[in-house]
Amino acid sequence: MKWSQALKDYQHYLKIERGLSPNSIQNYSYDIVKLISYLEEQKLQVSPIRLTEEQIQPFIYHLAKVVNARSQARIISGLKSFFNYLIFEDYRKTNPLELIEAPKIGRKLPDTLTTQEIDQLINAIDLSHPQGERNRAIMETLYSCGLRVSELTELKISDLFFTEEFIKVTGKGNKQRFVPVSELTKKYINTYKDSIRVHQETQKEAVDILFLNRRGKKLTRAMIFTIVKTLAIKAGIQKKISPHTFRHSFATHLLENGADLRSIQQMLGHESITTTEIYMHVDRSHLKTVLENFHPRSKK
Repeated sequence: MKWSQALKDYQHYLKIERGLSPNSIQNYSYDIVKLISYLEEQKLQVSPIRLTEEQIQPFIYHLAKVVNARSQARIISGLKSFFNYLIFEDYRKTNPLELIEAPKIGRKLPDTLTTQEIDQLINAIDLSHPQGERNRAIMETLYSCGLRVSELTELKISDLFFTEEFIKVTGKGNKQRFVPVSELTKKYINTYKDSIRVHQETQKEAVDILFLNRRGKKLTRAMIFTIVKTLAIKAGIQKKISPHTFRHSFATHLLENGADLRSIQQMLGHESITTTEIYMHVDRSHLKTVLENFHPRSKK
């Protein structure tokens, strides 16, 4: 079996059997491509079925020199998944990375914005241009609904259930969830949709997509990053932020104001609550307040 065929079959498995998004499939594929490139550079002609632990070990040493511990751990995890797939399909009996341990990494606490900084960003939007109304609706939706950037770009007009005060979000693995939407966010979305978008010439493939670029096409993830970065500079915010920062801020502010972890998990679309628990470490002063307010011994 050639590497190209193994990679193609694996991508098909990730899409059909595991239901992963194109972005996730691309990330898994990238790990395998790095290994293939390394083997070609070393002129080591070995198939994915015959590759041994001894042959892949130098690649792991190479990774340690060129990428940080977090990236190294992610690549090793991705490769383990690939070889487990080959075992699952009876191409191999063992995983050559079975005894290879990923470097230990601490959990990185997410960067967040204060409510004042979020107001600064939104106030920096130039509403004299049509894109201004769109960008304000985008910023409000990211922050008020805690969406991933890919979820925002895929958001459809048919996903807006404003009468019921929810939006339908399609997340990782095409899993859908309903997220509450505030009156302010509904107002900004409706202003953009009814005053700006309605007058745009829309491309056929984007007829139901909510947020469009000037050419009537779906916005790319890169464009959302550019919008956020430009506004941060204009607002004078020195923090290193991205669209995901709004999602972290959404969860952190909910927790700080008394929301329970289970509800936050559902709104974020986390499969496991352990992923959501990282927000418990963001503001330890909040935990102290909770203890003082709710523990019976703290009142004596």
